[in-house]
Amino acid sequence: MRIVDVCAFYTPAGGGVKTYVERKLRAGAAAGHEIVVLAPGAEHGVRHFGRNARIVTIPGPTFPLDRAYRYFDDEPALHAALDALVPDMVEVSSPWTSATMVARWRGSAPRALVMHADPLAAYAYRWFGAVARRETIDRQFDWFWRHLRALDKRFDLIVCASRDLSRRLTAGGLEHIVTEPMGVEPGIFSPTLRDEVLRATLLARCALPPDATLLVSVGRFAPEKRWPMVVEAATRAGYDRPVGLLLVGAGRECGRIQRATRGNPHICMVPPIGDRAALATLLASCDALIHGCEAETFCMVAAEARASGLPLIVPEAGGAADQLVPGEGIGYQPADTRSLAAALETFLAGSAAAYRARAAVAAPGVRTMDAHFADLFARYAALTPGIVDVA
Repeated sequence: MRIVDVCAFYTPAGGGVKTYVERKLRAGAAAGHEIVVLAPGAEHGVRHFGRNARIVTIPGPTFPLDRAYRYFDDEPALHAALDALVPDMVEVSSPWTSATMVARWRGSAPRALVMHADPLAAYAYRWFGAVARRETIDRQFDWFWRHLRALDKRFDLIVCASRDLSRRLTAGGLEHIVTEPMGVEPGIFSPTLRDEVLRATLLARCALPPDATLLVSVGRFAPEKRWPMVVEAATRAGYDRPVGLLLVGAGRECGRIQRATRGNPHICMVPPIGDRAALATLLASCDALIHGCEAETFCMVAAEARASGLPLIVPEAGGAADQLVPGEGIGYQPADTRSLAAALETFLAGSAAAYRARAAVAAPGVRTMDAHFADLFARYAALTPGIVDVA
């Protein structure tokens, strides 16, 4: 099959989406498919990833809220690019304008909307959840539900990476929902990478001795990640026992997060780690991952932490909840600082080493991206009978 992924979220400077897209290019080509990622860029361009895999860009303006990203604003140009590529299968990875553009494309290829974003959880529920029930918020945002249901009628598949998102969309009236959990890059993350010297060095950066507990949180410094809540919970836990926290990331919330730490010497902010091997070693050398966002569509960092043998302290909602395994971590009430602090207290008061030992044993069984793509491409093949693979 020639699969064209209309990917509004791809940027060379990106995080989880970039990792996912570039692995798809290689996995798809290795499986005998031709993979083309069609993305907005500064100009027309093509970047090849070996045989039968490439990223094609068409000009698009920068996104006002995050200038690292661009977006599609020229529907005729997007349709012309799809016509020229003659896809057997079309994916689109944003439920916004690009999905509507792809829905209106006159080509005959089957199409799938892959829900790499959950706008209701990331924005509406977060903004208004303190004053209204989700059912009430959904009624106020019925225009968005109507938009999703309209897309559902035009797409053959709506692909979700978590059970929570699939359940909510199905309850909202969408009929083409399938759940395909994503996965981690194979061969990178492992508990065997644990480095006690690195761990002691990181704890020293947090002004703590080697026998302290080292927590890590990784992601964009964005409001939906709820970094101040994570900082507050870790600070409370540190009143009774030595706890260090690494915040790995960057973004527009950096100043707000720094203020939330109130100069706490046991909390250390670390720039993003682009070297995947270095990130894998850092994760394996910590004692637990603490995560604040309940709006993840999959939660790549939680999966990577699991593959590194880390226990998880995550909200019981969204993609992060799918990664939580009893005995290998603790869940808490989403968006609730007190609940997160209590979960962290339970983890620290128990045997953190026992949690980590169980997580390390389970780590090799964490789903890989290649398994995800094999299952996803099999779904696509069922929609394109008679297509001969290029390999």
